[in-house]
Amino acid sequence: QVPLKPGRSLMDWIRLTKSGKDLTGLKGRLIEVTEDELAKHNKKEDCWICIRGFVYNVTPYMEYHPGGEDELMKAAGTDGTDLFDQVHRWVNYESMLKECLVGRMAVKPVVAPKGEAFKNENISMMLYSKRVCTFFFTVYIYVFGFVFFYSYDWFQTESLITIVLYTKQKDMNAELVIVDCQDKRLRGEIIVDDHSYLVEVGRYCNFAVAINIAEKVGKVEIILKKKDNIHWKMLGQPLEGHNTFIKRMDRGLFYRRCKLVSKTEVTHDTKLLCLLLPKSTHLRVPTGQHVYLKQIIAGTEVVKPYTPVLPFLPLDFKQPTHRDGAHIYLMIKIYSCGLFTQALDHLQIGDYISVSNPDGNFKKSQVQALEDLFLLAAGTGFTPMVKLLNFTLTEVSCLRTVRLIFFNKTEDDILWRNQLEQLALKDERFEVHFVLSQPTKDWVGKQGKISSSLLSEFVKRSRKDSKILICICGPTPFTEQGVQ
Repeated sequence: QVPLKPGRSLMDWIRLTKSGKDLTGLKGRLIEVTEDELAKHNKKEDCWICIRGFVYNVTPYMEYHPGGEDELMKAAGTDGTDLFDQVHRWVNYESMLKECLVGRMAVKPVVAPKGEAFKNENISMMLYSKRVCTFFFTVYIYVFGFVFFYSYDWFQTESLITIVLYTKQKDMNAELVIVDCQDKRLRGEIIVDDHSYLVEVGRYCNFAVAINIAEKVGKVEIILKKKDNIHWKMLGQPLEGHNTFIKRMDRGLFYRRCKLVSKTEVTHDTKLLCLLLPKSTHLRVPTGQHVYLKQIIAGTEVVKPYTPVLPFLPLDFKQPTHRDGAHIYLMIKIYSCGLFTQALDHLQIGDYISVSNPDGNFKKSQVQALEDLFLLAAGTGFTPMVKLLNFTLTEVSCLRTVRLIFFNKTEDDILWRNQLEQLALKDERFEVHFVLSQPTKDWVGKQGKISSSLLSEFVKRSRKDSKILICICGPTPFTEQGVQ
């Protein structure tokens, strides 16, 4: 968000943390910090911040923070957990700031409230027959008078295990189901708006996974093939998050290792990476949502968000696009001084990188009744527009106009220019307008940066009362100016 001084890159910060220099000012001691003590350290030259009960001296990190000093100062001398989660909960601050750890917050005594606001009950039942064994587990969650009912059961034959999750959620679909079977862990997660229900057990499970979804009744079947035809006495050892229904924000991110299977040049500095999901993983990234990539660089865990795209832009939107679901495509700009993108660029075919569960708040319901859709994109801010274009032109029947206003520096920077121009010729509902800030003298299109006068030419309703949505993505200054 802000230009950093020379020598203040992420790599420079990693080097500093490994230099042995005392970054806490406490000469290696860890202390217990009271709220009063924390509040004293609220200046740029003396700044402590608490995140999830741990206090860090972020004073030496000020000049290295890509969001700028002012962003860090918003949490100076206070508990910054909520602010951190709002902005970038995906960052592994424990790894980034481990040499800045001052200590733990002092625990204040808590008085138990009268009565209970929440109540959880677990009921279990087991049924057994000679060839098929069935187990049933239910969790009832009472929240302010409303009852959420989630349950699962499982049964087995000689060769298969079938886990059935009951959610009572209408319109269940493949994008709301995430299944992983790796590292001796079986994990099935059902997304329910901003919450999720999780079945998670420890078990050696090197077997294929099939998913069946009954969309109208909200039933999900996870079918596992036994490695050996042995009778299972239990599904597995319940792990920490097993049989819980909580906010996704509190659940945290789960990663799986994906293999790089291709790398294609899109422009002079942008590449399309194709990642292969593990064989036992079921994952569909919803339209408008992103994933996080995680790499260990110079001994430090570094995480960055990216929005998956399609392998190409479909030109026929009469039928929904069918994808194999085994691959994730990422369009990534390689920066010459970018630590993370340089690491991605140096990945070889067959190398692995960790990919998280999908994250984001965009809902398809926001576009279901649209008549006019305007997309303002700058550079790789085009990536979330790809799936949105595909979804709206395919499935929003009342759509009249989709207009993409695509900002770039030069003609060479325009991503998928030919595909976009072909789409505009093929589908009369779609228009694309390219705007360049550093055009050559031969450029005959629009030029300049985002402004109200420029947008007023393009952002117009197809009819007086049409329902519209405007989506903006790009560098922070571009997005802020666009919102204004």
